[in-house]
Amino acid sequence: MSKQKLSSWNGKLPKIGIRPIIDGRRRGIRESLEETTLTLAKSAAALISAKLKYPNGAPVECVVPEFCIGGFAEASRVAELFQQENVGVSLTVTPCWCYGSETMDQDPLLPKAIWGFNGTERPGAVYLAATLAAHTQKGWPAFGIYGRDVQDIGDQHIPADVEEKLLRFAKAGLAAALMKGRAYLSMGGTSMGIAGSIVDHGLFERYFGMRVESKDMTEFLRRIDEKIYDEEEYAKALAWVKQHCQEGPDRNVPEKQRSRAHKDGQWEQVVKMALIMRDMMTGNPRLIAKGFAEEGVGNNAIVSGFQGQRQWTDYQPNGDFMEAILNSSFDWNGPRAPHLVATENDAMNGASMLLGHLLTNSAQVFADVRTYWSPEAVKRVTGHTLTGVAQGGFIHLINSGAAALDGTGRQEIDGQPAMKPFWDISAGEIKQCLDATQWCPSVCDYFRGGGWSSQFATKGGMPVTAVRLNLAYGQGPALQIAEGWTIDLPEKVHQTLDNRTDPSWPTTWFVPRVTGSGVFRDVYSVMNAWGANHCAFSYGHHGADFITLAAILRIPVFMHNVPGEQVFRPSYWNAFGTADSEGADFRACQALGPIYGARK
Repeated sequence: MSKQKLSSWNGKLPKIGIRPIIDGRRRGIRESLEETTLTLAKSAAALISAKLKYPNGAPVECVVPEFCIGGFAEASRVAELFQQENVGVSLTVTPCWCYGSETMDQDPLLPKAIWGFNGTERPGAVYLAATLAAHTQKGWPAFGIYGRDVQDIGDQHIPADVEEKLLRFAKAGLAAALMKGRAYLSMGGTSMGIAGSIVDHGLFERYFGMRVESKDMTEFLRRIDEKIYDEEEYAKALAWVKQHCQEGPDRNVPEKQRSRAHKDGQWEQVVKMALIMRDMMTGNPRLIAKGFAEEGVGNNAIVSGFQGQRQWTDYQPNGDFMEAILNSSFDWNGPRAPHLVATENDAMNGASMLLGHLLTNSAQVFADVRTYWSPEAVKRVTGHTLTGVAQGGFIHLINSGAAALDGTGRQEIDGQPAMKPFWDISAGEIKQCLDATQWCPSVCDYFRGGGWSSQFATKGGMPVTAVRLNLAYGQGPALQIAEGWTIDLPEKVHQTLDNRTDPSWPTTWFVPRVTGSGVFRDVYSVMNAWGANHCAFSYGHHGADFITLAAILRIPVFMHNVPGEQVFRPSYWNAFGTADSEGADFRACQALGPIYGARK
């Protein structure tokens, strides 16, 4: 096998371009500001590269020109440089006044921000306001970054509030750039009438700059039959599975339980399916070496979906192992970036997983938003009284055994349960995730063709952010966000509630943070307002990052519990109302239209 791990993130990745803006008047003014302005740009670049990483773990690269921009000619030279350097995000910095419409970034597809230095010696804030007005007038939105406290000219310290906005913008802008030109790999069609798996090509094309590659699920059978996979790696993977993937109880009635030989054969097939799905996404030079040049190049996919039910699962092993192991941050080759796969080909949840992964670099957990358990219902069924964060009830997140194993919560940050980027995960943490997971023979009532379902209970105490992208007729895509926590239940209570659905699947008990108003007035209202049967959740409270990314993509957010002071959108949004930020979000996105769509 290639020494380089197969990944969606090998190759050339977009960079962040820093545009140093300077007062172009010569004979004293420009000359006095040249070093200060370039140093400010380099400070921003150093901060971003030190704090942010690509999904492959490498530091984010920034491009800073060797000269400042004092007029249109220099702005054009920088635009050419950015094209040559594969810049996907534009950040303008300035400590002084200059001519806004002559120096502004006019590329309509680049996410943009302007940091106007808050100093009194030179009016950087005036340039910021003037140029943001130009961006708003022309319909090329830009984020405005303005520090709360006045600094002295030449002060290269980046205040905490400025740093927060710089990094939030850079992270979200880079997420948008990383999607552009890539693909969603749709394996199969619509699963069981689930609207999210009616894959909307226009959504991916116009809002994400991606394409959809559609394949039939029989491609798995063809590649298995013709051995279009790395046989050496397959042997390694199967041996790893036999050693580390412990089998759980068979919950089928005796007459429906499969023989040991049959189960062993299904392990062999699901391991091959995992290899094949990854290869279809990323490509594999070993396939080219075997004579399968077409198959070896892959589909340039950064997210995929597998229909499974029912045309596949009624007679073939389900996709649970494939989805669970690919969505995880490790496999038989050790830690590596997740290969995102949406269960039931729910492309809307696949897109939600993609947004979360690009913002956090960590695994995403795919789940049904299955049940709201009120305190009264829990008391009636189990006799247990809920207290603490769970006192208002909780939501049962569970799906058919396809969740990333990171979702066990057996990784740690500062001694607390977590889900981390793959480069921070230790061998011991991988073992703990595997030890906390059982693989149960799939229940034949659901999966006639058999297979294996992962089963675990997510450890409580993790801050998580649940999201869902929905499509609404007449509106288009809209995002909903719920920050909250995972919780532990007493073992007997957990077993009682878990056994009421399918205990051979992974369970997460989730409590969204309630605010006492709107749809976040209580936990029931959050469940009742959720827009679909699925969600994706990631580790940490990243709702503000999702909001910033959604604005870049022109996707309104119709439900969130992020504090208002953390909401960061382009200044263009202010022109659509400042008293009702949710309504302004919808109006601004409607006026602009999708970022890669035709302008109105």
